[in-house]
Amino acid sequence: MLKGRDWCCLTLGAKDPLYSILRSKREVSRLQILVEIAEHQPAVRQQEIAEKMGVTPQAISEYIRELVDEGMVSAIGRGNYEVTRSGIEWVLINAESLESYARHIRRDIIQQVSVWAAIAGENLSAGDVVGVYMKDGFLYAGKSPLAATGTVVSDAKKGQDVGVARLNGIIEHKEGIIHVCKVPRIQHGGSKKVKRAELLAITGAAGMVAAVGLEAYIALEAAGRKPDMFFGAREGVIEAAFHGIDCAIVIVDEEFTDFLKRLESVELAYVIHDLIAP
Repeated sequence: MLKGRDWCCLTLGAKDPLYSILRSKREVSRLQILVEIAEHQPAVRQQEIAEKMGVTPQAISEYIRELVDEGMVSAIGRGNYEVTRSGIEWVLINAESLESYARHIRRDIIQQVSVWAAIAGENLSAGDVVGVYMKDGFLYAGKSPLAATGTVVSDAKKGQDVGVARLNGIIEHKEGIIHVCKVPRIQHGGSKKVKRAELLAITGAAGMVAAVGLEAYIALEAAGRKPDMFFGAREGVIEAAFHGIDCAIVIVDEEFTDFLKRLESVELAYVIHDLIAP
């Protein structure tokens, strides 16, 4: 949850979208056409652009003719066009303007009206300015000043859920590590072929423990550690790690590789443990 510096004006040289491109459907159309030409140049299919924009091919042809006359597009043969340097600069200026406006909406408008749910770290009153932080995977609010702050919207006692508005700053947060523990399917010995002492050591240090496969579930129970998750365990572990919880997932060997690919796709840190006993 980030809130950057206050957005009070657009980047120098950029136009205010409220008074330029967003006020004119024609200008929006010109921007779209320039982007389409740049993406497909030099062989530009006016019929495809027309279908994408919901206008007639004749309208597209007229727009392109104007853009050529203004020097933003160059005609290099029948049906072949390229965006000129002038056209690229025009696109960039307006894209920057739109980007700044979108950033203003996200950071200054939506954040102002959004109310985030947190756990009250102490008794809080409406209007209190609080520090917002992560603990054990949950969002907390307390009176100590922190890098991320917000305003309490209603009274709450310690431990209750509390609404926090106008979040500012960066919430200090570190993703958890996932310990991936491979165990064998029943065809290869199942829970009886698991290094139990090593399993206990790994899961004992984890904030969240999950099992994938009945063999993994029984191996954990036999070791005296009932898993926190079984159904939906793969995605549950990923979600927990994103919230800063170190996790251990005990997983049967045939599911092992696919789960590692999933972790790679979400860019979470993991450690592999082969718990298959000889």
